[in-house]
Amino acid sequence: MPHYITWIIAALITAGVIIRPFKISEAVWAVAGAVLLVILRLISPQEALVGINKGTDVYLFLTGMMLLAETAREEKLFDWLAAYATRHAGGSSRKLFMLIYVVGIIVTTFLSNDATAVVLTPAVAAAVRAAKVKHPLPYLLICAFIANAASFVLPISNPANLVIYGSHMPPLLQWLPRYALPSVLAIVVTYVTLYLTQRSLLKQKIAKDIEIPALGRGGKTALIGIACTTIVLMTASALNVPLGLPTAVTGIITSAIVVITARQNPLKIIKGVSWAVLPLVAGLFVMVEALNKTGLITMVSSYLHQQALTSVSTSVWGSGIAIAFICNLMNNLPAGLIAGSAVQTAHVPELVKSAVLIGVDLGPNLSITGSLATILWLVALRREQQVVSGWAFLKLGYVVMTIALLFALAALWI
Repeated sequence: MPHYITWIIAALITAGVIIRPFKISEAVWAVAGAVLLVILRLISPQEALVGINKGTDVYLFLTGMMLLAETAREEKLFDWLAAYATRHAGGSSRKLFMLIYVVGIIVTTFLSNDATAVVLTPAVAAAVRAAKVKHPLPYLLICAFIANAASFVLPISNPANLVIYGSHMPPLLQWLPRYALPSVLAIVVTYVTLYLTQRSLLKQKIAKDIEIPALGRGGKTALIGIACTTIVLMTASALNVPLGLPTAVTGIITSAIVVITARQNPLKIIKGVSWAVLPLVAGLFVMVEALNKTGLITMVSSYLHQQALTSVSTSVWGSGIAIAFICNLMNNLPAGLIAGSAVQTAHVPELVKSAVLIGVDLGPNLSITGSLATILWLVALRREQQVVSGWAFLKLGYVVMTIALLFALAALWI
């Protein structure tokens, strides 16, 4: 009976995070569920702390990346990038589509998928509004789809990557050969399918004379800080050093330098950061620790292990496709936590682990509930008075995600 209660509470936590009943924050549902698990003695306080401590590297990573992204947003770096792309489109709506897609790749690769969803979306909305674009939705859809499609170019491109590998993150020199071709194919195929589905709306004229906002000293400093952070993190990854602490340190230092040089009020940046993400992730780690006690993760690990022994090829395709669709039923963060714990326990071949990571990262392009990044994108979209229904996104995502996933897994398998 305790196992069933744990599973019910875990399902309610997941539903609360995805649906946000009564518009209550995702973090509240996750934390409340974790507290309930402790109160009902389904998990001891000590075990809950163990679960929370497992996420230390993720918390540090998110802190650094959120500070970097908010500092860059406050200094109008993303507005400048979007306006620059719009100006260089030369009045071509198709060229603008491609340029914004390229900007999305850069932001996702070096600042994570959440940054693309949260800070690039409003910047793109402002840029297409200035360009007098009649149908802005195709350009805004880019921010959602590239946020997931480019999220395994580097280990830092998606917090879920840290969740899957935990303390066993592959060094950069192992990561790049393993994920380079799948990443390129995921990005290219996503672009092609998204373009083909939106091409009728791209037959429109856009303004040529777009005013590019001046990039101030703070914006230039933020850009340099992002470049330095990337170098530090790629070096840390190459040396097989956990990425959390270097990300937090470089993010804090960059933000501090920008605040000093631009004479900004640091409280503006601190208040702008979505700190609620940290207790949300901590609550999910407690949930996974409780699920581990029920034997669920052991069962999944055993199944993965047996499948890998039977056929690695079948295991690669099966696990990658299955986790991609499961992410849309329970969001990729809890799904990634469970899958990450399972693959680490099962000691499956690296190929299978890579397939799981691709499924966790790319799968959320199917629906608006697939990842935290897509949910954040939807919130940003509503602020811009743009509405995309869950059904409309699902019809588009089924085509875009499925084809890109098959190509990425094929590249990995080959």
